[in-house]
Amino acid sequence: MAGDYGVDPDQIVGYAFEPLAIRYTERDASLYALGVGAPADPLDQDELRFVYELSAAGFRVLPTFAVTFPTRMIDTLLSGSLPGLRYNPMLVLHGEQMVEVPRPLPAATVVTARPKVAAVYDKGSGALVVIDVPCYDENEALVALNRSSMFIRGIGGFGGERGPSSETNTPPARPPDAVISERTLPQQALLYRLSGDINPLHADPLMAGLAGFDRPILHGLCTFGYAARAVLRAFCQNDPARFLRMTARFASHVFPGEMLVTEMWHEGERVLLRTSTAERGDPVLTHAAVDLQ
Repeated sequence: MAGDYGVDPDQIVGYAFEPLAIRYTERDASLYALGVGAPADPLDQDELRFVYELSAAGFRVLPTFAVTFPTRMIDTLLSGSLPGLRYNPMLVLHGEQMVEVPRPLPAATVVTARPKVAAVYDKGSGALVVIDVPCYDENEALVALNRSSMFIRGIGGFGGERGPSSETNTPPARPPDAVISERTLPQQALLYRLSGDINPLHADPLMAGLAGFDRPILHGLCTFGYAARAVLRAFCQNDPARFLRMTARFASHVFPGEMLVTEMWHEGERVLLRTSTAERGDPVLTHAAVDLQ
């Protein structure tokens, strides 16, 4: 592989990144909540509590704030080089995301994230790299588990396993039980990146152009956060204790300023969902579900 793009599964699968120590406060949790659109109504105490640490209703942390814990890995991923894996970082797409939060996140704490490459699959046109990131508190109790699937174009065909099918979480053939629409801000990506995702694709028009877009696009995980907030509002009374796990596939891009429309179907202890843009009608989150508790 010297000097070339490519994949060596024997080297990359099981690769452990350096552990990441993350210290956050109410300010960081509030900044994240603002980055994913909270509060939709600044006078709504149920949502104000996600951005105001002195809320009379009691400060709460959005459960999807946990997706920011591994973001310092982005510097490593943007290098384009890991043991057994060399690639053009501008050809990396965030394919799917899962986050599991077994109990509400504390307002402020120290978390240690331990990222590891769990699998690499050969999709022909590219490689799908699955990274698991368990996150622990100071007592070694699990705080959150992230699983990110990164599709890297142009380095497939290395003879690896194709991987399991992920055609799951299909909404039922009936009208949704709830629909929530929210408009993103034109500067939404610039606000969201302050929570750690510094990929220039979301800020720099020149870098966006190199990736084939006429302007910067919104982070997929920002859209993920908007959809999670919709489920929290519609089915959890904005109580993070009811939110266990969320999974979604990033099906298309969002431009900052577009309106996100999240359709939701309540199926027992699961909420199936799909998020689209109102302007273009494109599904942007698919195969998505939130498990309740």
